[in-house]
Amino acid sequence: MADTFSVQRNAADAQTQIRVNSFIQSVYNWMGIGLGLTGVIAYFTAHSPVMRSLIHGNPMLFFGLIIVELGLVFYLSARVAKIQASTATGLFVLYAALNGLTLSFIFLVYTGSSIASTFFVCAATFLACSVYGMTTKRDLTSLGGFMFMGLIGIIIASVVNMFIGSSAMAMIISYIGVFVFIGLTAYDTQKLKHMAMTQPADLEAGVIRKGAIIGALSLYLDFINMFLMLLHILGNRE
Repeated sequence: MADTFSVQRNAADAQTQIRVNSFIQSVYNWMGIGLGLTGVIAYFTAHSPVMRSLIHGNPMLFFGLIIVELGLVFYLSARVAKIQASTATGLFVLYAALNGLTLSFIFLVYTGSSIASTFFVCAATFLACSVYGMTTKRDLTSLGGFMFMGLIGIIIASVVNMFIGSSAMAMIISYIGVFVFIGLTAYDTQKLKHMAMTQPADLEAGVIRKGAIIGALSLYLDFINMFLMLLHILGNRE
């Protein structure tokens, strides 16, 4: 009897692990698609005289795109449970594409070699944080709350520095930002793991897809922001 129970338990654990692995793989696949799309569009926008003039020669359009991006993030985060999986996917892809347009400025400001080297540093750091978040037994909920407060502080300080224009303050914000997004990456990864482990076995594919999309968005934002902070610290300007 005990052996039968043990076999059933092991089989259930194996099925749970399969669901977790499948969900996490889907999250990282969509995150990778988003990052790839952003990178390609950013590169070609920066190297196209017409697009470069359109995006960076028109401040109203540039800041309008940023406002649209923020709206997409808030809408997708708030409404993901009520929209179709295809809609959520489309909004995520649209956001990644628009982000590529606005982030094209980095190719105009920094050298290509420093962008590439910083990307690999960011990727290695992100991977280490994700592995930690996936494997640690420590509950990172309190860390996530603390890092979110740090994120709010960074946003406020960045807005203030837009008027002050202090390079020293910008560098301090970047260093703090790196640590904040390191913590958020570990926290978000653990949160996604717990989400995958608590999903019912009979959950609809569309619901699983929406969960993967919102998870990909969270990790995408962590990666992009960590990359920008590191680029400000490590990047060589043109």
